Amino acid sequence: MLIDAHHHLWQVGRHGFEWPTPDLSPIYRDFGMNDLRAAAPALTGTVVVQSQPSEADTAWLIDSLEDDPLVLGIVGWTDLAAPEAPARIAALAQRPKLKGLRPMLQGLPDDDWILRPDVARGIEAMIAANLTFDALVFTRHLPVIGTLATRYPDLRIVTDHGAKPPIATNRLRPEETLAWFEAISAVATSPNVTCKLSGLRTEMRSDQPVEEVAPYLDHLIDTFGAERLLFGSDWPVLELRDRWREWHGLVTAHLNHLTDSERDDIFGYNTIKAYNIQGCP
Repeated sequence: MLIDAHHHLWQVGRHGFEWPTPDLSPIYRDFGMNDLRAAAPALTGTVVVQSQPSEADTAWLIDSLEDDPLVLGIVGWTDLAAPEAPARIAALAQRPKLKGLRPMLQGLPDDDWILRPDVARGIEAMIAANLTFDALVFTRHLPVIGTLATRYPDLRIVTDHGAKPPIATNRLRPEETLAWFEAISAVATSPNVTCKLSGLRTEMRSDQPVEEVAPYLDHLIDTFGAERLLFGSDWPVLELRDRWREWHGLVTAHLNHLTDSERDDIFGYNTIKAYNIQGCP
């Protein structure tokens, strides 16, 4: 079993498309499931994550992927603060492949947005619908995610990209790196929080030795344990730094010290549990 717990699809100029912008030329084109199959032929399943804060993007993903056997789940978007959020979430949850929602916290001006009273009804509707919350965050958001996890112990929270550690500036601003180490350790004490081994390569400089990702992988393994880590690629954003096979190979090599069962959890079973995916062995 090999499941990619985090990748994207988009069509430039359609379905609420806003990003990537033309300056990101390696990924400024359409990406579909055939592209993923070519990049990662060994995959047995995927979770497709929204890339645009748009209802249109989520609708397109659900409608176009509902019959694709490789797609085990979709993480969509809706405005959790909207008055109609509970009804919208209930309707989305009726679509079998919709497994979670991601409000893209990293781009919001208010770091505490997810704790606002007007968002609470949306969170409660997610819990009622058994949906997973994807946390797209930086270090500064991690205390907020810890509070969210404590306030809603029945909410499954998946931290995307290891909360984007500041790997690119690890030598210039070591205090920021230390802050990440401490904050991710704190949030990992919440049993309802899991974490994706994804997106770390694109937090590195293009000239940075790939080996410098190792301390961050090690820390995530130490803090979350094999039972709460999910392998993901963040493809095709990954293409800004590396290829799918190279990232998978790097993570695989880094997990060699784990047992076969622990690696199976990270590369498949933890994703099935985190997103409540039915029908998998």
